[in-house]
Amino acid sequence: MTQKILSMISEELAEVGRTFIFMGMQIECTDCQRKNICLNLEKGCRYRVVSVRAPVHDCFVTESKYKVVEVEKMERTVCVDKKYAFDGSMITFFPSECGQVGCSHYHQCNPDGIDREDKVKIASVGKKAECLIGQNRMVIELQ
Repeated sequence: MTQKILSMISEELAEVGRTFIFMGMQIECTDCQRKNICLNLEKGCRYRVVSVRAPVHDCFVTESKYKVVEVEKMERTVCVDKKYAFDGSMITFFPSECGQVGCSHYHQCNPDGIDREDKVKIASVGKKAECLIGQNRMVIELQ
């Protein structure tokens, strides 16, 4: 069973079934009284909204409305250099930075929410990524 987590997201995104990638905290959030619920997700992870609560809250950072939502973490696949692709290993992530935005793996090789040199844990290794410029990269599932 997937663990459900309470968090807050903008009212516009707060709908059941919506998916999003948590991009991390803004520096202005450090003094907010609601930061413990807004910022309790893992940076770079994909989440799906499974329920939305009625109350609406003001956010002084974005000057918009936020709602409390229940979310579940989703699987996330990215591409890494083959030499680092081992089930269960913790690696330092390096994007391909190839510039081939038309490539079917571009967004897996350069994923939103995961920065250069972030530590990530590999849950499982999938197939070889077909690379337009010949890099030897594998599709992996993050834990």
